[in-house]
Amino acid sequence: MELTLLGTGTPEGLPRPGCPCAACAVSVGARARAATAVLVDGALLLDLTPGAVLAGARAGHSLAGVRQVLLTHPHDGPPVELPPGLPAAGRVPDGRELAVISGHRVRAVPVDAPGTGYEVTGPDGTRLLYLPPGGAPAGTNGVRGRRPYDVVLADVLGRPDALVRLRASGAVGPATDVIAVHLDHDVPPGPELERRCAAAGARAVPDGATVVAGEYPPAPAPPRRTLVLGGARSGKSFEAERRLATFPEVVYVATGGSREGDADWAQRVGLHRDRRPASWRTVETCEVVPMLEEQGPPLLIDCLALWLTDAMDRAGAWDDAVWAAGGAKELRERTADLVAAVRATRRTVVLVSNEVGAGVVPATASGRRFRDELGRLNNAVAGECEHVLLVVAGQALVLREPPR
Repeated sequence: MELTLLGTGTPEGLPRPGCPCAACAVSVGARARAATAVLVDGALLLDLTPGAVLAGARAGHSLAGVRQVLLTHPHDGPPVELPPGLPAAGRVPDGRELAVISGHRVRAVPVDAPGTGYEVTGPDGTRLLYLPPGGAPAGTNGVRGRRPYDVVLADVLGRPDALVRLRASGAVGPATDVIAVHLDHDVPPGPELERRCAAAGARAVPDGATVVAGEYPPAPAPPRRTLVLGGARSGKSFEAERRLATFPEVVYVATGGSREGDADWAQRVGLHRDRRPASWRTVETCEVVPMLEEQGPPLLIDCLALWLTDAMDRAGAWDDAVWAAGGAKELRERTADLVAAVRATRRTVVLVSNEVGAGVVPATASGRRFRDELGRLNNAVAGECEHVLLVVAGQALVLREPPR
């Protein structure tokens, strides 16, 4: 089954008309994206968009052989004019199946947003799932119990939970080619778009690209160990959470614990908790070494600076006399155990830590000790991670990229 993506953007396109944002400003030339529409084997058109005939011609395809035009979502604004020779566009009721004269079979998949998803089975038996913008499968009954799709076209960046559901049901497997469509201006084009897609186990393709179902090699597995560094309010925790947003199950290891009577801390913890997917499980502990040694779902450890604070408390490292009498040795042993556990873990793990010491020298000996020890810990953990990011002002800079 051959799929030509006539467009890969949101219904408004990219850049959005009249939008002054930075992403739209750089979405020009090859980075511009028309509204998403897919031509399947030259015979089936999923979504009718303005300029479909011209888009097909630019991709080297004619729409003269189209036998069925299906819409996936309500279209705002004036109706799109039907090009001469194309059959009338329509939608298939949820759960119903349609046989196309070209030999394709189409089944309408219910979604949790206005619109309809379509499962297309080609004459050769390959299978495609196409979801509308902002849509995810309404439950898993429509996709459960079947072999994984060969290709999935979905709003990966806007609805990462759609991939969670599909992976949990087995509808997306290691060999599924997941392509991000309905791309909007919330993610700048270029390396940032590629990085976000890769973190989700997906890819983005330019308008006019043609892919063949079943021929795309499996996407590289995500790095097993990732360290995300950043300053206060840099967005490092949000970046770390985003890297695991499409995993069906994640254990969030909160090393900060609770602070009785501290309203500001409670508010910070609440904000973190509210933005996590409901499927994630939270464990409040600084005993992270045993968790790294166990088998299980991915871990998100947030953060190493708070883990170090606890370790220094236990070692009595804040007191100069205790530090000199054996506290330093005890702390070194604790950090060595953590680094060894990161090195040996078989779990997927994302660790968060603060990047400190950028020119400001703490006024106290204990403050300087913490700064130095956190720098040493970050160095050691980064050395054991395939992927290292530094987040500055919400922008993720890649310090170490895993091999592909």
